[in-house]
Amino acid sequence: SRAPTRGTARTMSISNELQCETYRRMLRIRAFEKAVEKLIKEGEVPGSAHSSVGQEATIVGACMALRDDDYISGTHRSHGHPIGKGADVKPLLAEILGKATGVCKGRGGSMHLADSKVGSIGESAIIGGGIPIAAGAALSAQVRGTDQVALSFFGDGAANAGVLAETMNMAAIWKLPVIFLCENNLYAATTPARDTHGQPDVARRADGYGIPGVIVDGQDVDAVYGVVATAVHRARRGEGPTLIEVKTDRYMGHFQHCIGLFIKGAYRAKSEIEFYKTERDPLTLYRARLLACGRTAEELQSVESEVSRTLAEAVEFARTSPFPARESLYDNMYSNPVHYPA
Repeated sequence: SRAPTRGTARTMSISNELQCETYRRMLRIRAFEKAVEKLIKEGEVPGSAHSSVGQEATIVGACMALRDDDYISGTHRSHGHPIGKGADVKPLLAEILGKATGVCKGRGGSMHLADSKVGSIGESAIIGGGIPIAAGAALSAQVRGTDQVALSFFGDGAANAGVLAETMNMAAIWKLPVIFLCENNLYAATTPARDTHGQPDVARRADGYGIPGVIVDGQDVDAVYGVVATAVHRARRGEGPTLIEVKTDRYMGHFQHCIGLFIKGAYRAKSEIEFYKTERDPLTLYRARLLACGRTAEELQSVESEVSRTLAEAVEFARTSPFPARESLYDNMYSNPVHYPA
């Protein structure tokens, strides 16, 4: 079903009716990532995972500016994106554990979540891989004559990939209803973005394609919502794409693995990490804002307790779900699967 558009061109802050849902989704992302971290340490997650703790305001602020039928594409660090769009956390967590009840039936894993129910058209471990996918979804909406919008999340590393330049140029020429949103969390695996970008402000690259480029504080969910809502309205009016650079921070290392990280030495100052955790944490900032706006502590505590219960149920669901059956190995791979004898 299509949800009402959140906000208008003149109202660029999250409405009172959506404040608690915004907080709920931010909390879900944080609790989900913490649950994944614990499951990794316990050896229950195959392979590695990339945490988006610290980037919750970026994700939810952007998604709250979209409608349920709008599209998003993601990255290797994308657990939070479908959650921000409203996806059920149970099949998402089951997918990360490789279970048959997962949103991709255990085939996708941590870096390839997709949930068509909420418009999440897929994530990619390929740097920049989701960018042209979002443009394709936007082209589809344009051809079909709907007013749907597509938003592509990508990182500062993908900003240097040629696919972004090519896709932005095409989107600008065709005035596609697509939003390019760079989650600039300041670091690649270990390298500071300042050492890999000739122009440190990714948004300024928009000038070369004749489209708007906007920089926003990624720890402020209302600020992110405001700039994305403006870009969404522009896209729905047929005026084309926008490039948004969200300055944010990831608290964890580049990735987590059950046998530990393979990165030696410190590449970030502890003071920097502590500054974001203590002074710029998006959940703390938004909670304080909600209290200042008249929300009660009891109301917010109710949301927090609800999220804790939801994630506990999701962990139990994922743990007790079965792995894919052996005979389903070739399902969804071919239009006419080859059946081998047992």
